[in-house]
Amino acid sequence: MDTVDLARLQFALTAGAHFLFVALTLGLATLVAVIQTRATLTRSPVHERMTRFWGQLYVINYAMGIATGLVMEFQLGLSWSGLTEFAGNVFGASLALETLVAFFVESTFLGLWIFGWNRMNRWAHLATIWIVTLTAYASAFWIMVSNGFLQNPVGYRVAGGTLEVTDFGAVVSNPAALVAFGHILSGALVLGGLFMAGVSARHLRKRTAEQDFFRKSLRIGIGVALPALMVTATMGGMGFQTMQPTKLAAYVGNADRMAQAQADMVARYGPGDYLPPSGWVHAGSLTMLILFAVMLFVLIPSFLLMLIRPVVRGFRAWHWLLTAMIPVPFVTMLAGWVFREMGRQPWAVYGLLKTADAMSPGVPIGFSLAGFVTVFAVLILVNYWLLARTARRGPVTVALGEQPVPALSF
Repeated sequence: MDTVDLARLQFALTAGAHFLFVALTLGLATLVAVIQTRATLTRSPVHERMTRFWGQLYVINYAMGIATGLVMEFQLGLSWSGLTEFAGNVFGASLALETLVAFFVESTFLGLWIFGWNRMNRWAHLATIWIVTLTAYASAFWIMVSNGFLQNPVGYRVAGGTLEVTDFGAVVSNPAALVAFGHILSGALVLGGLFMAGVSARHLRKRTAEQDFFRKSLRIGIGVALPALMVTATMGGMGFQTMQPTKLAAYVGNADRMAQAQADMVARYGPGDYLPPSGWVHAGSLTMLILFAVMLFVLIPSFLLMLIRPVVRGFRAWHWLLTAMIPVPFVTMLAGWVFREMGRQPWAVYGLLKTADAMSPGVPIGFSLAGFVTVFAVLILVNYWLLARTARRGPVTVALGEQPVPALSF
């Protein structure tokens, strides 16, 4: 592998790992906000305990996602200074807005939510989790605005060898960003719903004492995941309307169409190989579509089964299946990400800057690759261990929102 391939591999591994944390954060934040709304409106003790349990899992994942996001910032500046120098004036603005939203607004209100249990008015406390959820959406939106510009540059001009914004409204309303944002957000809800249903199914299969708790959680998870899956498929289909001709040709796999796309690019940009790696494009798209079908065939009968209380409590084979489904949406989202990003190659900014020209000169990429992969592997393992341990223990040992023990007086 040459230096460019190693740099791309480093970014793929680190960005893909961070993306998994983000997807679960988006899905769980929404579910926790919905459950707390029910608890606040009805003063239901079981829904309050559900909020605390799933909220603690959310907080664990959020913390690890912040850690990987910080590492990603260093990796972007270290390896891809050519990209930031050429296009940073355009996509850097949306990245800065994402930082303001995620690290200031979202984290501030998350702190209020974590430490505001039993201290804030219940309506004010409910408002904090909804602000956290909406700012998480806003953070994802600004990230997709940046990515959408790389996929489909709009609202810019070239001045002095760099890009400048001429129409910020066009950058924000870029169809390549808006459709992808809807696709990812609904996909995150599928992931969060199946995560909740799978963890609940494990407890129901183990015949834990919290039967009513996890029966309700399972129904919420499936009830969110199935319609979200339909929206995900719809938004994914709309995404084909904004797809680059070379990516579409590689996806279709027709030799004549690929040759025509290559010829058009040569006529426009000069000699070179402008087709993306068709193997990666095919593998990503095929994996994504197959796993979508798997989730659909599991969720449709699951939606019917969850309406029958004895089945929810006692159908152990179904519990096994739902637990085994937990990793499926994670793999599906990674496959979709590979399809989206590999299909843009060889461009970092489509039609404007090639990936080879976006790299930083003189970076010891082998050393940095080993370092970043090691750090991310440790963070993923720690996150998995913390989530698995907390999920297995159930709501009995949850510390989030626990009533403070009064101090002894002498």
